[in-house]
Amino acid sequence: MIKVWLMQQKIKLFFFLWVSFQPVVFAQENKPPSSPDVLFIVIDDLNDWISLLDPESPIKTPQMERLAKRGMLFTKAYCISAACNPSRTATLTGLRPSTSGVYGNNSDWRFALPKHPTIMQKFRTAGYRAQGAGKIFHHKPRGAFHDKESFEDFLPMKKQLYPPKKLNGAPEYGSRNTDWGIWPKKEEDTVDHPTVEYCIKALKETPTDKPLFLACGIYKPHSPFFAPQEFHRAYKEIPLPPRKIDDEKDLPPGAISLMKNKKWFWKGMMAVEKKKPGSYHDFIRSYAACIAYTDYLVGKLLDALDQSPRKDNTIIVLWSDHGFHIGEKDHIEKFALWEKSNHVPLIISAPGITPSGSRCDQPMDLTVLYPTLLELCGLPAQKSVDGKSIVKLLKNPNAPWELPALMTYGRGNHAVRTDRWRYIRYKDGTEELYDHSKDPHEWNNLAGEAQYREVILRHRKWLPKEEVKRVRDLRR
Repeated sequence: MIKVWLMQQKIKLFFFLWVSFQPVVFAQENKPPSSPDVLFIVIDDLNDWISLLDPESPIKTPQMERLAKRGMLFTKAYCISAACNPSRTATLTGLRPSTSGVYGNNSDWRFALPKHPTIMQKFRTAGYRAQGAGKIFHHKPRGAFHDKESFEDFLPMKKQLYPPKKLNGAPEYGSRNTDWGIWPKKEEDTVDHPTVEYCIKALKETPTDKPLFLACGIYKPHSPFFAPQEFHRAYKEIPLPPRKIDDEKDLPPGAISLMKNKKWFWKGMMAVEKKKPGSYHDFIRSYAACIAYTDYLVGKLLDALDQSPRKDNTIIVLWSDHGFHIGEKDHIEKFALWEKSNHVPLIISAPGITPSGSRCDQPMDLTVLYPTLLELCGLPAQKSVDGKSIVKLLKNPNAPWELPALMTYGRGNHAVRTDRWRYIRYKDGTEELYDHSKDPHEWNNLAGEAQYREVILRHRKWLPKEEVKRVRDLRR
């Protein structure tokens, strides 16, 4: 009996120790990997006439293509709004202009969203160190440029320097920002040099006791189109972008009304061209040179990351806040609902998730970034956002994705982009429809043709059902 009793006690003790040990073993086997770092690169005014998105483009972007080889390139990514403040606010908060009321560059976004966390705030709350430099939020006075709650450390964008007199020889054409040419002499004197140097230092020297969210806001190719000499050399013979002479002929009243205050950009350019022939070509060359400089800076960031202790566990996201017209549809600048103002580069490299050198052709807008980054890093989701995560597309670019890209410029003006079509509806109810399978330059508005009525109805269902009023402008 004693032997039996002892055997029972041994069995009980073994069972107790086995049960007690199981949670420890289970936790060790299922312990999540250390939280990945994030390098978040936002570029200003970068359109799609680049070799990253168009191999036939004369504007070469080898460093962005180098990044694309590390992850996934999204060939049909679109901004949320073709203006700096509403685009950046929407991307960084996950809320569309129709939800937030932030429709314009002067809209006071933090007044509109006093308690809503930005992407950076979500990461800080989760234990990340959040740092940044350059243009992340819009650079308006009194708070719109920088949000103190979003960063533990932040280097503001260097003040744009200008030559003693305008380089384009057209002092009557707009502000100092409406200038272009070879300047400054040294790369160290450019507006973006301190931004990138700060981020390089952060990658290499920030303590690794906490994961890092590092935001790098590159200002160029935003106007003025200044870049040092070495970035201009490749573009002496650059062609002009394709244009149609009578492109305004089939535009509806809504488009004409929306663009009436923007026509001075193109008219001003033509006035300069008349006074000084070749100015428009120089403008294109200088825009290309600024893109070349931006691409060079992206390469410097990648080099720094690869030389840092964070190289193997960093998610990289590169995006542009909106596109940019350089004469297409007789328009210069953004501030429109056409393809050229809204189509943007988007690259995401997530180690262990994105297949190297992959591409996704699904149309989407940048509301996807907020929820996607949270999911990639294993952070709690933010329920009150308008976008959906695309992690499933990062794993498989052919996974089902039903949502189109939705763009807004001003209250009541929206565009919907699907794989084949761009549909635009203005606040007066007038419309445009373009078939990108046949008309990539959007020269032929099909909205008035009865045979496309069903196409319009399919796209119209994606428009916002409700739109809040515009929030107050920043106080000056």
